[in-house]
Amino acid sequence: MYEKRDVMQNARQGVLQLFIAMLACANLSALDALAQSYPAKPIRVVVGYAPGGGTDVIARFFAQKLTESLGQSVIVENRPGAGSTIATGQIAKTAPDGYTLLLTTSTHAVNASLYSKLPYDSVKDFTAIGTFAITPHSLLAHPSLPVKSLRELTALAKTRPGDLNYASSGSGTPPHLAMELYRTMVGIQLLHVPYNGSGPSIVAVLGGQIPLLATSLPAALPHVRADKLRMLGVTSAERTPLAPDFPTVAEAAGLPGYEASSWFALLAPAGTPAAVVNKLNTEIERLLQQRDLRERLATLGFDPYYNTPAASAELIMAHIVKWRKVVRDSGAKAD
Repeated sequence: MYEKRDVMQNARQGVLQLFIAMLACANLSALDALAQSYPAKPIRVVVGYAPGGGTDVIARFFAQKLTESLGQSVIVENRPGAGSTIATGQIAKTAPDGYTLLLTTSTHAVNASLYSKLPYDSVKDFTAIGTFAITPHSLLAHPSLPVKSLRELTALAKTRPGDLNYASSGSGTPPHLAMELYRTMVGIQLLHVPYNGSGPSIVAVLGGQIPLLATSLPAALPHVRADKLRMLGVTSAERTPLAPDFPTVAEAAGLPGYEASSWFALLAPAGTPAAVVNKLNTEIERLLQQRDLRERLATLGFDPYYNTPAASAELIMAHIVKWRKVVRDSGAKAD
């Protein structure tokens, strides 16, 4: 009797395992079919900044390349406002079907602590597709300031605590936090003067109204090469091909581990099928291997920067933790 019961139980288990295996095969087939059919209609890439800026330019460039690669239109839609949080909040509530994506920057990680309340969760509400570009910032001085290096600036600032001002494109922007990271790591006091954009901040320093500047490297290079501004350090982890003659902040200030570049990434709403995410990531990787694309990125002031979906998610989480401390220590507030 017991042997018969065991045989029946084993038979039921065998049927159940077969059923599970059949479901798994069916799911894999469905995922393969989804990946092959996607995209079946135009894709919208939402950018949380106004047209004409650096983020918009790189978004439109990649949208054009993806249109050619995927065989479907990839349309850029600008939804500026509140440091890109308006656009990000809207994407968090969009259907996770792969047809509405968010092109974001490292500001996404900063905003998690810069704003006291956000209409979304910076991690849980999104699926990382991948990073595709990175650009460093730069710390600069007006030639009238008697410093030629970050070590000299550190020494001078320690003799004049709180007496030296620096300009940036706004409170909580990546250049602002790049200078704050340097300032807190070396233990000096500098007074931050935020401007509404990089243009006005550069004009103020060029005019000698403020002696120090934190701004993007592409925006700074023409003035450095014209000897109107003095380069003190580039915020990338290693010397960038965009300006290989200039030292990193880590080199110039003796700060191992310093890094404060801005990366650019594609995100999708949480729940977007893995087959879609992986297909888009594969396209990004393939495009970044093209020589003409890499050369075009360089002319725009960007370096290629590829990450898998998993590595991109880890990067975002690590930067949320990193910039939370800098925001807290600097007292940065959203403008």
